[in-house]
Amino acid sequence: MSTGSELYAVLPATVDDPRVPSGGNVYDRRVCTGLAGLGWRVHEVLVGGDWPYPSPRCRTALAEALAAVPTGALVLADGLVVCGVPEVVLPEARRLRFVVLVHLPLADEVGGHELPLAELDAKERATLRAARAVVVTGLHTAARVVHRHGIADRLVHVVSPGTAPAPLATGTDGATRLLCVASVTPRKGHDVLVRALAELADEPWTLDCVGPVPSSEYVEQLRCDLDEYGLAGRVRLLGPRVGAPLATLYSLADLVVLPSREEPYGMVITEALARGVPVLATRVGGIPEALGRAEDGTRPGLLVPPDDPVALADALRDWFADPERRSVLRSAARERRGMLPSWEWTTRRMETVLHGLKRGR
Repeated sequence: MSTGSELYAVLPATVDDPRVPSGGNVYDRRVCTGLAGLGWRVHEVLVGGDWPYPSPRCRTALAEALAAVPTGALVLADGLVVCGVPEVVLPEARRLRFVVLVHLPLADEVGGHELPLAELDAKERATLRAARAVVVTGLHTAARVVHRHGIADRLVHVVSPGTAPAPLATGTDGATRLLCVASVTPRKGHDVLVRALAELADEPWTLDCVGPVPSSEYVEQLRCDLDEYGLAGRVRLLGPRVGAPLATLYSLADLVVLPSREEPYGMVITEALARGVPVLATRVGGIPEALGRAEDGTRPGLLVPPDDPVALADALRDWFADPERRSVLRSAARERRGMLPSWEWTTRRMETVLHGLKRGR
């Protein structure tokens, strides 16, 4: 066990809120809990706000929280909180050993930006350049941070998400029970999936969509599309699920679908593979990295171009029509299941990065 190690973790206040589950929140909680288990004294600094667009009150609360951290302390800050407010971070970064954890570059979120993308990029760049190190969850994001913001390679560290052990999914009939686990936002591409499924109305599929369903024009249009295509009774927007209810949905799934327009890693993919469930996803961001391959080189799923309902429909049609193909993908998913890194591996990798900063590297 580590001894004498102390860390201040700056996290969104929603990190444990079951109403807003996200891969970033799961990662933050797993790493903080894991470090504490290794003997670190982890002081969690939870800051409320609509990040990365905080109100003046929330910006002030963050500034006060950082000011209260002892000089010279090691700080690991979620980029969602700090990357949009360099005016708050920079004065404190000069006296703290500041590490920024980037789950998703701010400008990579699709839709809903309150600031021009160039301004978001500039804010993030200023924050990251003030940090002693940047931690990212995958090789794709590492490359984007290096080239987009001019951060030196040696300062960017990849600490990939782990995966919790899970029982093998039983599935339903092996083909038709589809599951999409993602917030219903433009970046996640539910609208593309609905258009693809409209072309497959004669197939006996059902789709459960699990994740926050915000009140937005995007969600309103999605519901209209479901009505227009006659799919409202076959596509369920279930809202967020965690724990046993989510595990049950995974267990019943025959195929997990993630039609994202952008994705830094895709923890949903490894969560599916941990249960031996094949995946149909888009070939964007870190998704190919997360999907990986079985030992014989077979992918445990299918990849299609983003924002392409025709390609997505074709892939689904092939999935429904070819039982042998489904069997090969399911076998690859079960083999890949045993190759996934654990959260203990992730925590120890993070500890290595943080210890390097403690030694002044």
